Amino acid sequence: MPQETEHVVEVGKPCPDVALTTDSGTMRLSDWRGRTLVLYFYPRDMTPGCTTEACDFRDHYAEFQRLGATVIGVSTDSLQSHARFIAKHQLPFVLASDPDAEAARTFGVYKEKVLYGKRSMGIERSTFVIDADGILRAEFRKVKVAEHVAQVLDVVRSLA
Repeated sequence: MPQETEHVVEVGKPCPDVALTTDSGTMRLSDWRGRTLVLYFYPRDMTPGCTTEACDFRDHYAEFQRLGATVIGVSTDSLQSHARFIAKHQLPFVLASDPDAEAARTFGVYKEKVLYGKRSMGIERSTFVIDADGILRAEFRKVKVAEHVAQVLDVVRSLA
């Protein structure tokens, strides 16, 4: 079984310029410089917690935009799965595919999980707020979905 890797991101330091696969092609975090970036990692499309989280970001998306922030969701799901998730829930933001969990490993959110006694590797729900200069300003690890988006918005407001 693959081992989790130690994350290389640290609040107050520049974020690594990881690549993300989107429906527009491969993009790098640096492509969003000049805007605050909310990068949220989630385990799976169409699952209850992930759907609630995505819909909460959707419902507050206009305020993120007003504050000059871009929201990007990241999971190991395929672009085809993301397209279905976006269509079903009318998500107005980008979902990036990280099939080899390279970005998730860089951010230290690819972890061993245990579900019903079965061990597997997967993404631990986490969110990162990166400022317009590419500096990590806040991280939320082991996220509980309730009230999470409101907490992220508070951070984004403090950067505006």
